[in-house]
Amino acid sequence: MTDGAATQVAHVLVAADKFKGSLTAVQVAERVTAGLRRVVPELTVETLPVADGGDGTVAAAVAAGFERREVRVTGPLGEQVTAAYALRGTTAVVEMAEASGLQLLPTGVFAPLTATTYGSGELLRAALDAGATTIVFGVGGSATTDGGAGMLAALGARFLDAAGEPVGPGGAPLADLATADLSGLDPRFADVDLILASDVDNPLTGPKGAPAVYGPQKGATPDDVRTLDTALAHFATVLEKAIGPKAAEAAVAPGAGGAGGIGYGALILGASFRPGIELMLEVLGFAPALERATLVITGEGSLDEQTLHGKAPAGVAAAARAAGKEVVAVCGRLALPPEALGKAGIRRAYPLTALEPDPAKSMPNAGPLLEEVSAAIARDFLA
Repeated sequence: MTDGAATQVAHVLVAADKFKGSLTAVQVAERVTAGLRRVVPELTVETLPVADGGDGTVAAAVAAGFERREVRVTGPLGEQVTAAYALRGTTAVVEMAEASGLQLLPTGVFAPLTATTYGSGELLRAALDAGATTIVFGVGGSATTDGGAGMLAALGARFLDAAGEPVGPGGAPLADLATADLSGLDPRFADVDLILASDVDNPLTGPKGAPAVYGPQKGATPDDVRTLDTALAHFATVLEKAIGPKAAEAAVAPGAGGAGGIGYGALILGASFRPGIELMLEVLGFAPALERATLVITGEGSLDEQTLHGKAPAGVAAAARAAGKEVVAVCGRLALPPEALGKAGIRRAYPLTALEPDPAKSMPNAGPLLEEVSAAIARDFLA
């Protein structure tokens, strides 16, 4: 398909991620559809909200036909919260942000040293209890940097200090860890296909590790980062004494640093690592939807350098380009030059800032603005 002319009956696939802080992926799909049909009323539009494993992953699975299940679990600060996972048959999609995410913290409140992933372990256990034999574990958007210690504790591991008492919640108390006992871990994981879905491949510690790269986003000061990095390195050392070389290998494996190191805990459980968007496209049934499409519209809140490194629009565009389908993108702001978009397989991007340059105005009005830019896509590619 080329600008201004359609060589076949148009079938548009909208496969976009959320506009963080403005619209969910489902809302993005609804607004894009409305804008397209404003210009081409009878247009066939198929929507497949996508996610890369971070926050919004369960919502994307539910939109694709999974059943939403809710459970009460321990939040990042130790309080009870309601968290959801998605289930279809014996496949579950579990999103750690539902139980341990930044969005669960009160505005302006951070707990980089003590926030726990205990609730994420409870969420995994709920999926097991529901009969899941394949669990896609999406990690991202975490409030935590505890290396998955809280999650493992919820699943039966014991982490004790020199006095034989359980260490406190969060990453910093792991500095006091003396012994680790993983013999009580839920035995069902031996028969479960656990897949770690993440858009980052960082190791657990070091200059590119979880505390250094992502700690500041969770309120960690430079001193906090050093404290957490030392504590997580010690955690891995104690685990190595408990379970052998596997613990040291997992600490430097891709994905170990995902979501404050919960990726490390998942690898200890026996998870295999897959890039989040690649895995989610499989789970959501993207390939058959792509086959039906003549034009693909993807996007997210900000198209920038991060987009090119494993984010949802890059994954959608790569798959579409491999299938010979044309791709355009919508976004709140555009920080990539045309040549970078082209290399990613995106023909053209339509940012909301082209209509409203002030983010303070464009974010609260993202819905109507997205309809406007989508109408422009219809005029340029479909009319």
